[in-house]
Amino acid sequence: MNKIEQKRFRLYGLLTFTFGLLLSAPTMPQVSGKQPIPVSLMSPGGIAFTTIGHRGASGYAPESTLAAYWLGVGMNVDYLELDLQMTKDGEIVVMHDPTVNRTTNGKGAIRRMTLAEIKALDAGSWFNEKYPMFAREEFKYEKVPTLREVFEQIGDRTMYMLETKSPDDNPGLEEKMWALVQEFKLTDRIAVQSFSKKSLRKIREWNSDVKLFQLLWYNHPSTISREKINDIKRYANGIGPNFGKIDEAYVRKVKKAGLLIYPYTVNFHGNMEKAMRWGVDGIHTDYPERFREVVERYGKPFGTSS
Repeated sequence: MNKIEQKRFRLYGLLTFTFGLLLSAPTMPQVSGKQPIPVSLMSPGGIAFTTIGHRGASGYAPESTLAAYWLGVGMNVDYLELDLQMTKDGEIVVMHDPTVNRTTNGKGAIRRMTLAEIKALDAGSWFNEKYPMFAREEFKYEKVPTLREVFEQIGDRTMYMLETKSPDDNPGLEEKMWALVQEFKLTDRIAVQSFSKKSLRKIREWNSDVKLFQLLWYNHPSTISREKINDIKRYANGIGPNFGKIDEAYVRKVKKAGLLIYPYTVNFHGNMEKAMRWGVDGIHTDYPERFREVVERYGKPFGTSS
């Protein structure tokens, strides 16, 4: 076992211990007052990088569950990413897919199911079966959380990257999301991302300060036009493209135009280092602690020998 492997082994051992503490606690400690906003990872060269816990720390716990989100908080992510969907009875739940098929023991489209039907499902056992290395008995008790439950339990201990999923199929999603944000006084703790330009523009009309991110998906290696950039700048602060289809020239062009860029989903050390070298502002990742390791190892000003 080489030094890097030894370091990684120790890191995972520490992670397992921390993970156990987070999940074994019946309730998280109550903290009075608003907590400091997490600080972006800072490289030795003074370069800040934002870490977005993709569906929580979903490399180590069932995605989009409170277990994954609490673990993300414990790993000091800057943002927890929450995919928002609406149930048949108008409740907002946190789940990526439009159906419950992949990440629960049930079947059906979320918008055709009631909250009670969704709450009856097991949202954790699939993870134990698929990832036995990180399996835990407690996961079989995980449920699909509502946005209200996430806000109630985690509150202002972190920031949130809220994604409006398929808003055309979920009329009223943005209004109900925004009402909850205001109810829990989290307006200064959220950013919103979406593939829907219409959805983002609606939110911009309500608030001129909230950070908005236009999500982009490419099927092939891509460039981005000046016209596209200028259009996005009219309503958003940045973009979130899929990492595998962009390159350094793409990143530099976006940054030069004054937009932030948070590509998704970057999980391997080599890709994290590449993203940093290209000049991204941060990444979406299932493994926040890996990104910390990369920033600490490779984050000095690039091109230096020390």
